[in-house]
Amino acid sequence: MAKALASFAISPTGDGYLLMIEDEDGDTIEMTATFEQLDLLAEAVDQQLNGDEEDVLGVEDEE
Repeated sequence: MAKALASFAISPTGDGYLLMIEDEDGDTIEMTATFEQLDLLAEAVDQQLNGDEEDVLGVEDEE
């Protein structure tokens, strides 16, 4: 079963970024990522949120 996200942090490193993710139980995972990988991640999150925005906010199409 998937665990709930408790927190995350992104820190620059010499050759990319360190991504730290903590779950609801306090377990953490650290991953390194390149600028390009974080950019793809940001685009995927943005695309998903934009697709869900109308449902979450109850916005109706005004056409």
